[in-house]
Amino acid sequence: MASLAPSKSFAEAIKDRRTYYALSNESTIPDARIEEIVKDAILHTPSAFNSQTSRAVVLLGEEHVKMWDITVEVYKQQLPEEKFNRANQRFQGFRAGYGTILFYEDTDVVREFQDKFKTYEDKFPGWSEQTNGMHQFVIWTALEAEGLGVNLQHYNPLIDVRLETEFKVPPTWNLKAQMVFGKPTAGPAVANKEFKPVEERMKVFGAK
Repeated sequence: MASLAPSKSFAEAIKDRRTYYALSNESTIPDARIEEIVKDAILHTPSAFNSQTSRAVVLLGEEHVKMWDITVEVYKQQLPEEKFNRANQRFQGFRAGYGTILFYEDTDVVREFQDKFKTYEDKFPGWSEQTNGMHQFVIWTALEAEGLGVNLQHYNPLIDVRLETEFKVPPTWNLKAQMVFGKPTAGPAVANKEFKPVEERMKVFGAK
């Protein structure tokens, strides 16, 4: 499995991860390294009962631009002009990045495990969401450790059908999120993140 950028530990990479909206259409690493990060996440991120339900579509360069052009077209048809104009400012910011990773869950595999383990049938959809979130976090953290800026978007389900057609996505794959990345041109969206007291969010028993 590929390692994080050599200058960062895993804990440091977690602490440094932030949302970046100001991105350029440049990358700090080769495309092959981006593919390697996503492949490693798909292979090694855990899932309930080793169900391996998560899927990813990596869009780089012109394919990334095409994806956001599709999003603009779809939302222009759906929103009143004033709302679309505001949304389009965000879309153009995402379009200006280097790439987008589409995160999916394979509903056929989820149903397969629901049928196989009837005791937990009602739990597998939730577990599927959890594993997808873990994939997003792993890839986000790894990309940022390589010097890339990242943000996460959710413009599904309006764009689902168009993306299925354009990128030959199986109809059983359910879109969950769109991760935009590129070389940062400004600092993170929140420079000084505020934290709720950890004592209110964590309990420890039996520590020595």
